[in-house]
Amino acid sequence: MAPLGSCLSNLFTNKRTFLHGLALCRSALRAYSGLAQRPRRATRCPAGRLEVPVATGPARHGPRSAAAALSTSRSERGRGGTGWLWSIYHDTKKKTEDSIPMILNNAVNPNTIFANNEMSLQDIEIYGFDYDYTLAFYSSHLHTLIFNIARNILIEEHRYPEGLKEYDYIPNFVIRGLHYDVQKALLMKIDAFHYIQLGTVYRGLNPVPDKEVIAMYEGSHVPLEIMSDFYGKSSHGHTMKQFMDIFSLPEMTLLSCVNDYFMKHNIDYEPVHLYKDVKEAIGDVHVKGILYRAVEADIEKYICYGEQTHAVLRKLSENGKKMFLITNSPFDFVDRGMNYIVGKDWRDLFDVVIVQADKPGFFNDRRKPFRRVTDNGVLLWDRIHKLEKGKIYKQGNLYEFLRLTGWRGSKVLYFGDHIYSDLADLTLKHGWRTGAIIPELRKEIKIMNTEEYIHTMTWLQGLTGLVERMQVYRDPDSQAVVQEWIKEREEIRSQTKGFFNSQFGSLFRTYHNPTYFSRRLSRFADIYMASLSCLLDYDLRHTFFPRRNPLQHESPFWPEQGGLSAVGIPAQARRTQVSPE
Repeated sequence: MAPLGSCLSNLFTNKRTFLHGLALCRSALRAYSGLAQRPRRATRCPAGRLEVPVATGPARHGPRSAAAALSTSRSERGRGGTGWLWSIYHDTKKKTEDSIPMILNNAVNPNTIFANNEMSLQDIEIYGFDYDYTLAFYSSHLHTLIFNIARNILIEEHRYPEGLKEYDYIPNFVIRGLHYDVQKALLMKIDAFHYIQLGTVYRGLNPVPDKEVIAMYEGSHVPLEIMSDFYGKSSHGHTMKQFMDIFSLPEMTLLSCVNDYFMKHNIDYEPVHLYKDVKEAIGDVHVKGILYRAVEADIEKYICYGEQTHAVLRKLSENGKKMFLITNSPFDFVDRGMNYIVGKDWRDLFDVVIVQADKPGFFNDRRKPFRRVTDNGVLLWDRIHKLEKGKIYKQGNLYEFLRLTGWRGSKVLYFGDHIYSDLADLTLKHGWRTGAIIPELRKEIKIMNTEEYIHTMTWLQGLTGLVERMQVYRDPDSQAVVQEWIKEREEIRSQTKGFFNSQFGSLFRTYHNPTYFSRRLSRFADIYMASLSCLLDYDLRHTFFPRRNPLQHESPFWPEQGGLSAVGIPAQARRTQVSPE
């Protein structure tokens, strides 16, 4: 498995010149402080106070010796008090600002395919697909539809207050990958190390103060035993539910709105019951077919990206690739959508079509046999001895699928949008290659390409370097300056959240750590991209290479690997790639 830093580094630094900019910052720091990156020992003044690190090894950085740099910094400090610290600050800031134009010239291409694991398309013979948010992309109207239907089910069938009709769906209130504490009725973002990102904890529609969060959880760490199960669900003994599905955005919003209503009206309620009722109402939207009928009745309003999906499927078919579809959606819904996206002959492109598969159970339960479905939706009772092209099958299980097709191992690449239900079991148990479709990625990359974002993040990195190096000066005056820098750094970190989502920030990062979502993405997806259309920019012999970003204890031998693939270079000229963070 590729390290998290390797697979997610571009969300901060997917620019060839960014490391160069940081190098300028570091060189400025070294020139003033003499703190080269080599073994050092600390000297102490007579009172025992830590004074300044002194190099114990040969100098390796910059034209001057460590002794000369150290002598200069001491001399400047002696003449100017804390003025020398501020001169370093301003010089570092200027160096970072000077690097901005170079970084802007190397914007990340939103259509890039990013790799967590080395994989060559030349080895792939069979391509598999989920349907929802993989082959079919939906407009924002769909989330409003799900929210409204589920809200009305709560009122009409679960006897919730009529006042809930005052709440409409709130676009962009939540992001995918959040955790919900079922017993405390709190929605929050958790990082890859199980730490809550303070400032992203919400009760209803209002943020919970950091002090209250720390008091409730005795810190900000969430122990493993109260986290959700492998598939992100809240089960017996667990109090957390992780929302990994794009369809879960209206569910999280509805939970927040109902919580908000109860608190505003001082209604005493049991959070566990609320969670279960909302979950059931959302499930009914799908299970009872309400959603499917609504989409089929106005398909142009809800489905988009049809032409690009059709082009990808045609490209694979023309290159002799086998294709199959495994989806949890019913046949009538899929057929209506694929007719709109691809055309009435869409089934001719697929060697196998499986509907209502009940993933992730499909990948683990050996008991359910396949059952053929006629074009009229009639279920046949005959035993399935082979999976035939042009016919539709329901349920079944992966083990029977493998026996009937012989499609095993790394020659199969399966695409899906749900990290757990679509991808986890395939890569962990069956050795298939996996591709994650992350629609939010395109929007986040476009934000990362803006001058404001680049300027803010570059200076944040430079300022962090200042704090890290200058914290060794322990006298009160110097510490006062460093504390000002720390305060500025915290303010900037809080601002960075707002670039992506005012409440919860980026899907991929907390302030600096990868999110829990990112951790699972890097583990279960060989490659990931914003949509299947990204495949149109690559030939089918392309090899994807994950970036070899240095581990914390490693020195960067090469500033950037494969940086040209993500920048604005014509698709036909691109033959390398990088991973986005």
